[in-house]
Amino acid sequence: MSLRRADPAKLAAREAAAASAPAQAPARSPRRGPGGGHGHGPGGRMMPGEKPKDFKGTMRKMLAFMGRFKAHLAVILLFAVGSTVFSIVGPKVLSEATTALFDGIVAKIAGTGGIDYDLVGRILLATLGLYLLSAACSFVQGWVMSYVSQKTCYELRGAIARKIDRMPFGYFDRTSTGDVLSRITNDVDTLGQSLNQGVTQAITSAVTVVGVLVMMLSINWVMTLIALVMVPVSIALVMAVVKRSQKYFFAQQAALGAINGQVEETFSGHAVVRAFGREDATVEAFDATNRRLYESGWKSQFLSGLMMPIMNFVGNLGYVAVAVSGAFFAAAGIITVGDIQAFIQYVKNFTQPITQLAQVSNVLQQMAAAAERIFAFLDEPEVAPEQPSADPAQADGSVAFDHVRFGYDPDRPVIRDFSASVSPGQTVAIVGPTGAGKTTLVKLLMRFYDPQGGAILLGGRDARDYARDDVRGLFGMVLQDTWLFSGTIRDNIRYGRLDATDAEVEAAARGACVHHFIATLPGGYDFVINEDASNISQGQRQLITIARALLADRRMLILDEATSSVDTRTEERIQRAMDNLMAGRTSFVIAHRLSTIRAADLILVMDHGDIVEQGTHEQLLELGGFYAELYNSQFTECIDDLEE
Repeated sequence: MSLRRADPAKLAAREAAAASAPAQAPARSPRRGPGGGHGHGPGGRMMPGEKPKDFKGTMRKMLAFMGRFKAHLAVILLFAVGSTVFSIVGPKVLSEATTALFDGIVAKIAGTGGIDYDLVGRILLATLGLYLLSAACSFVQGWVMSYVSQKTCYELRGAIARKIDRMPFGYFDRTSTGDVLSRITNDVDTLGQSLNQGVTQAITSAVTVVGVLVMMLSINWVMTLIALVMVPVSIALVMAVVKRSQKYFFAQQAALGAINGQVEETFSGHAVVRAFGREDATVEAFDATNRRLYESGWKSQFLSGLMMPIMNFVGNLGYVAVAVSGAFFAAAGIITVGDIQAFIQYVKNFTQPITQLAQVSNVLQQMAAAAERIFAFLDEPEVAPEQPSADPAQADGSVAFDHVRFGYDPDRPVIRDFSASVSPGQTVAIVGPTGAGKTTLVKLLMRFYDPQGGAILLGGRDARDYARDDVRGLFGMVLQDTWLFSGTIRDNIRYGRLDATDAEVEAAARGACVHHFIATLPGGYDFVINEDASNISQGQRQLITIARALLADRRMLILDEATSSVDTRTEERIQRAMDNLMAGRTSFVIAHRLSTIRAADLILVMDHGDIVEQGTHEQLLELGGFYAELYNSQFTECIDDLEE
């Protein structure tokens, strides 16, 4: 990194601008990635209280996705209806037993007869049979519904996982990891639970309302009208609650995703947080999100919890009206005592499914909120289908950059007009200050992105003529940010070539100067690296990734600050190993330590997305230009930009 004295005039201008600038809103979580991409924080999430943008459209997508379960849904519908019908007929049959008992007692008191216990017994057995059939149907539909809901979740998770592999690299630069994790975990789980509860309850409740209404009309239409008076009151109260609770359910889901992102970010970077003393600020940010989750959570749960008390109150009013009118009609001989008993049961069974339908509406809102986020992710643009026309065997190691232009934001190019030619087997060093476009160039080489202008030629063919996987199969990579997964050291090195033998893994480790270190560990190559690789040092992690690249034995190499995390002695050993590795291979080396790339065949000096100089180390020093300034700045004392 170059260290230059600040221009006093420019410094004064910056200070004046800062002093006169209006107060800014509190900064969001740090942005990572090019183009201002999001980090792992909650930036860019849906705001609390936002309603689903397209409820009907989301439900249509949900039904289309579940179209593969048509047979299962038909079975669920059939058995749900059967369970409900058997349950509805039960009170009517039981009322005959009540009437038989009442008539028998009256006859016995009058001395004209007695109770027909055989008739009562048959009626009770028939009622028991109906309820057993209802329970059996309910069991079957519940079992099938559980299968459908969990299978839907299973396939949605699989769809999201496959979608991730088809999405452009830029999506993950601008979207937080926590948000993606929330969609594949929290939102899918919410959808599954809501689906399991909502569909069956909606079917049984709807059938119950219709069936009970028919049975009530068959007993007495006047009493039915009296009971129905309570329905508009119930609906009005329920709709008022649903209207208020809908937005809180969506806000709860959004806040849950936000808090998931913050927790993931904080725990993955807790060492940095503590090192810079940002614990209080982190806790404050977490508390703000947690407060939003608390506010939306308790409001949504409280409002949905009001359903039952409201419906119970309305139902009790209905019982009173039915009891009074039923007594009048029974005294007039219009209906029997058993009919009153059955009607009261039906009134209860009539208000209960209305309550359930109200609850189902809340469940469906919650399901829609989760499904909308899931399908929004699944509907994201994908990488365009490829029709490769070039064989990767054609890539002989030559690389040419032909007036390449690229920007993460097309209106703000990072690389403006980049041209260079690299022969097979050459070692090319790419140097320049931070933000010059060095790492972006590597991403273009790997086809993480494609140029917006010009072309990158591999073996004389446009890189876009090759399949992306074939292009990436040409390169071995060692990056500044090491990535190791939880597993043995052997498996982490073998990740470079999965069919490698243990002897080849050990040879690669020796070439990367890491064998001796591995041999000192408990278990050697079978030593297990933990989840965040914190049980080995940063330098040791880098050495293992270098061994992985050695094992991969690719035609071309990309080394992005590969030796930045090791000490000087280890760096010298690694440099010798790298010289052997790069022999005969086209290699691109990005380094801020310019002393490590003095032997490069070609040095490309980048600044603001353009090649400003190119040549060998000696040629560029003799030129006395930008490279010479960069190189010499490594040996000068740091000059404080604020020095007067």
